[in-house]
Amino acid sequence: MDWFTAPEYWTSRLVFQRALAGVYLVAFLSAALQFRALIGERGMLPVPLFAARVPFRRAPSLFLLHYSDRFFAACAWTGCAVAAALAAGLDSRLPLWAGMLLWLVPWLLYLSIVNVGQTWYAFGWESLLLEVGFLAVFLGNDEVAPPIVVLFLLRWVLFRVEFGAGLIKMRGDDCWRKLTCLDFHHETQPMPGPLSWFFHHLPAPAHRVEVAANHVTQLVVPVLLFAPQPVATAAASLMIVTQLWLVLSGNFSWLNWITIVLAASALALPSDAPSSVPAAPLWYEVVVSAVAVLLVALSYRPVANMVSRRQIMNRSFDPLHLVNTYGAFGSVSRVRYEVVIEGTADDVPREDSDWREYEFKGKPGDPRRRPRQFAPYHLRLDWLMWFAALSPAYADSWFGGLVERLLENDRDTLRLLRRSPFPPDEPPRFVRARLFRYRYTSWRELRETGAWWERTYVREYLPPTRLSGVAQRS
Repeated sequence: MDWFTAPEYWTSRLVFQRALAGVYLVAFLSAALQFRALIGERGMLPVPLFAARVPFRRAPSLFLLHYSDRFFAACAWTGCAVAAALAAGLDSRLPLWAGMLLWLVPWLLYLSIVNVGQTWYAFGWESLLLEVGFLAVFLGNDEVAPPIVVLFLLRWVLFRVEFGAGLIKMRGDDCWRKLTCLDFHHETQPMPGPLSWFFHHLPAPAHRVEVAANHVTQLVVPVLLFAPQPVATAAASLMIVTQLWLVLSGNFSWLNWITIVLAASALALPSDAPSSVPAAPLWYEVVVSAVAVLLVALSYRPVANMVSRRQIMNRSFDPLHLVNTYGAFGSVSRVRYEVVIEGTADDVPREDSDWREYEFKGKPGDPRRRPRQFAPYHLRLDWLMWFAALSPAYADSWFGGLVERLLENDRDTLRLLRRSPFPPDEPPRFVRARLFRYRYTSWRELRETGAWWERTYVREYLPPTRLSGVAQRS
């Protein structure tokens, strides 16, 4: 009897690997289509400037050894191609060692991107993809049944994702303890989806049930992942249902989807494993065991943080992002603010000038425009605009660069937007930003006006600025 592997998880591994490859594909596609304006040579936070001040040991990355926009694009599109090949099952047609190397390629490429991504890549799901992607390297292919220790480590990641998120909520905003956070959250979350308006208008008792169910799923159910089957399958299934609820209620990039992928690895699905699977080769057992010991040792700091009263969320404790700590929404905003950016072609900017609004793809802007579904695709600028509205400090490093590029009608920057109000060859003379308070309309207001949002001017965020010098924000 093979003590090292679990053939009964053959189908679960297959589902996990193919789905993870799909997440990788979305992540690389997001990088390929957005990097030039964000971190490219002429981006808001250029990689070459970052590379000049950060040593390789702090942020291991191919792009600290060499950077050009062409090289970055080649790496990102290579990541897309490899992810697509993995989703199609190419790793199963290779020798075990070659399949492992193939899984290592997207991990190395995405690590290189994340470690130079700076603010644009400072999200928990980036580290989560890297941690899970590293484990996928050692999960094997059709030459061997799934290693028990790697399946355990995948559950260990899922446990930390859910339990860490549950703890930070209970320790954070008291609305989680009072079961009232979802009275606000569907309205104030970073990027609402097409159904978020309807979720917000659920009756108050339904919101209480949502929060209570969340606490059970994040603080009780994760422990059951380590119980015998079918209890572990039931626990993972509850997590999947909860994550699908979150998919429907908002745009959280691929956070929900990769959590679903993790949960799939714990499901006891009907197995179609061959009747006779060769025992794992000795070299494979040694490598997997050594990696498991390393990851268990690296778990010390994330666990210490998770049980600490001063718990922080979404932190990586090693430059390779091998074992991380997770959590989300320890505090919930009660009021939604949005930064609205406008430009004018007038020579002298006045209040009554012809100010035209830039439209973003995902973040709220035009009150009559219904929020769209973008997740698992990640609109990085839209997400950072949400943080900018919370406090100008969140945008100190990049907002001035954004305004400068809008004044130039920079093609790559405009591609991040839904619509620019100015023709490509006629950039605005001035750009300004204003802060508005947004709230969902009521059922009656929606019927009468067709508007999903009602917005109220709060204050100036950035005074009219011209290309000769970007003024300081107020």
